[in-house]
Amino acid sequence: MAVYTQLGPEQVGAFLALYDVGELVSLKGIAEGVENSNFFVETTQSRFILTIYENRVNPEDLPFFYALLKHLHEAGCKVPRFMSDRNGNWLQTIAGKPACLIEFLNGVSVTEPSAAQAHSTGAALGQMHQALADFTLSRPNSLGISAFRPLAMRCTAQGLDAIAEGLSARIFAECDYLEAHWPTNLPVAAIHADLFPDNVLMLGDNVTGLIDFYFACSEIRAYDLAVTHSAWCFSGDGKVFDADVSAAMLSGYTQAVPMDAATRDALPILLRGACLRFTLTRCYDWINTPADALVTRKDPLAFLRRLEFYSDPSQVEALLAQLP
Repeated sequence: MAVYTQLGPEQVGAFLALYDVGELVSLKGIAEGVENSNFFVETTQSRFILTIYENRVNPEDLPFFYALLKHLHEAGCKVPRFMSDRNGNWLQTIAGKPACLIEFLNGVSVTEPSAAQAHSTGAALGQMHQALADFTLSRPNSLGISAFRPLAMRCTAQGLDAIAEGLSARIFAECDYLEAHWPTNLPVAAIHADLFPDNVLMLGDNVTGLIDFYFACSEIRAYDLAVTHSAWCFSGDGKVFDADVSAAMLSGYTQAVPMDAATRDALPILLRGACLRFTLTRCYDWINTPADALVTRKDPLAFLRRLEFYSDPSQVEALLAQLP
């Protein structure tokens, strides 16, 4: 559940009065997501998302997100805009917390993506990367390679092994491997860093929106492809790899952003890094979220299984053979 701060119609009506968007017609909390409180807002003129930024989002990062989405929108990418009020302000306060009114985009998120949908998503990711080539602002990746080992230590060996026997040794061995092999010669740019299926809106096989940029940061550009590939190309539990979805996604992306030899060589490392990142954050949440909390804990082993797949040389060889 992702409504941590409750709002009433009177509060939202007063909030909307700052804008030229009509009067409130309906208000509904949105259950998806884990970072912020989100509400679907319908007015007499249009529909919007009202987002309240909770403790896990640093308000100092919001100008970066605003500038990023503005840049992408102006470049023709399908992303939601932050709405400005009558005085040109896009950042507000409601219930004592920072909040924004965000453009609503049509479309639904898929749970079992098809190859055609994966191809469209790969193309949209490539288009986004092209558009960000001249974006100059930066934001550090707080969940990058340098954060993996400290996060594992915060989980503690006892906590990790309570999730699965031997998990601590496996994770620290992977930290050793990635720290020794992480590429340092690839292009760095602003990336989404969290393009799971629930952050892509679709109508049929066509992408209508890329949303939820609150993990966006400056990172190796191809790491974004690695995150997206690991999120889209497996069953939810990580047990089944879909080669057709994989080939389609890689085709859609590389048609927009051709892959050079250095990136191709580093892709297996980046894929393993993406899996370790989500294994660790899920482990941390699993250990630190009470079992009776309203937030649904996500299975850390689903990304550990992906990690084992990408660590298998025969699987990696077949995967790289899908690249043009």
